[in-house]
Amino acid sequence: MKPLLASLLAIGLLMASGSAWPQLVPGSMDVRWNEGAEDCAAHPQPAIQVHRYNDHTYVLSENPCATFEAPFMYLLVGSAKALLIDTGDVTDPKQMPLARTVMDLLPAIGPAKMPLIVVHTHGHLDHRAGDSQFQHLPNVQVIPADLDHVQKYFGFADWPNGLAQVDLGDRTIDVIPTPGHYPSHISFYDRNTGLFFSGDFLLPGRLLIDNIHEDMASAKRAADFVRDRPVSYVLGGHVEMNLQGEAYAWGSNDHPHERPLQMTKQDLLRLPTILSGFHFLYAENAGFTIIDQPQELWLLGLVAIIVLFALGLLLHWYLRRRKKRRQRQAFSSI
Repeated sequence: MKPLLASLLAIGLLMASGSAWPQLVPGSMDVRWNEGAEDCAAHPQPAIQVHRYNDHTYVLSENPCATFEAPFMYLLVGSAKALLIDTGDVTDPKQMPLARTVMDLLPAIGPAKMPLIVVHTHGHLDHRAGDSQFQHLPNVQVIPADLDHVQKYFGFADWPNGLAQVDLGDRTIDVIPTPGHYPSHISFYDRNTGLFFSGDFLLPGRLLIDNIHEDMASAKRAADFVRDRPVSYVLGGHVEMNLQGEAYAWGSNDHPHERPLQMTKQDLLRLPTILSGFHFLYAENAGFTIIDQPQELWLLGLVAIIVLFALGLLLHWYLRRRKKRRQRQAFSSI
């Protein structure tokens, strides 16, 4: 009898642990993003594309013909507030009607649109250039992307440790510090959908690292965070490679046969291992291209100095030879 009771108790504990997280609100990533074109003038396309993941979650993409960066932005709508993650790479609302598109998607609360909070995964310009479109709109709060404002707004007292939450009303978003690509980089986890928004910290393409030690710590922090949580998809800030795993040329407006935006929980869990094999400048590992930006810039600077020095020596040699030739000509004419 006792073994039977023990077995029933174990089953009960397993069932209880399995129901520790509420059932996720489903959604769809069945979408084909606009690929841009080799000749954008000959093939005009909408500047922005909107994909409805579900009734309260939207993925927005800036067309490669509008900006080769082609960043993604995310709109999460709660019952009381909405959250926009990133504002893309184009400032001019005539070229990129981001604010108008977002505000049209927001539901009304009474006579006004639902309050909107605009945040950023990080402060690189291709993720915040559209801020000015929102800064003077009613019921919209734009949080600057620098570290001081990020720490103050989200209440991080011991950066980059700890977590923060944004309550949108019946929808809680966790905020996880993930510096390494950028000093104030943060990622977001939506408890309703299980979506993890990783910005440029993890994306299908080039992982540009500013500080490898911070990036490794962030990878471990993010992996620990999601380990026991349900993750539907990991969604980054760009797609930079095709289905064959080949990176698009830098500055290209044409993204043919683009690989899916969405990544998996397993990709996030194995990120510490992927980064642990990276030691200097450049590596390709598990379908990701890893580049150390400071080392790359240092190497490019060194190459530039060597080239300039070589050109200086060549010019000096040429001028001396030219001077000697003139001296010989002058001597022979005497």
